Amino acid sequence: MKELKRHIGELVALTDDEFAAISSYFRAERYKKGTFLIRQHEMVPYTYFVVSGLLKLLYTDASGKEHILSFAMEDWWETDYLAFNTGTMATMSLICLEDTNVLCLTLQDYQELCVAFPKMEHFFLQKAVSGHIASQQRILSLLSSNATDRYVKLLKRYPSLLQRVSKSQLAAYLGVSRETLSRLYQ
Repeated sequence: MKELKRHIGELVALTDDEFAAISSYFRAERYKKGTFLIRQHEMVPYTYFVVSGLLKLLYTDASGKEHILSFAMEDWWETDYLAFNTGTMATMSLICLEDTNVLCLTLQDYQELCVAFPKMEHFFLQKAVSGHIASQQRILSLLSSNATDRYVKLLKRYPSLLQRVSKSQLAAYLGVSRETLSRLYQ
């Protein structure tokens, strides 16, 4: 839980007693590489804070093609937010790309946590705004940047990601073919 305390502390100050109470809302879980935390067309019980490891959020279309929306590494929060917040079936899957340790938070616990600790409501609002900005920037990049520019931006923002994911997964995330990525990668 020390990772969560440090992570929250980057945005809001908490006393040890406050953090002890806050941490009681979370459940720690370990998952092996290849494990699905969320499966498309199933219910989504948690949002996940990544303590260690790497996750991939993807959408599989009707033809079976996988579209990678995001990679979530240490200090990231991830889930199918629409399904989690509305109690509907997942439209995406979340898979462990490495052995992964997460902290799980249910929607009910999230809501109770925000009521009991306004500081946490502020924390989650800041995280949501940051995530929304990142999503908008990714969409704009896909719409207006060429493959080389998207690759260079990814390298600058997440240099360690290249050592952690396969070239085919990077290609899918960037919206290019594996062959195009190989030309960029050289």
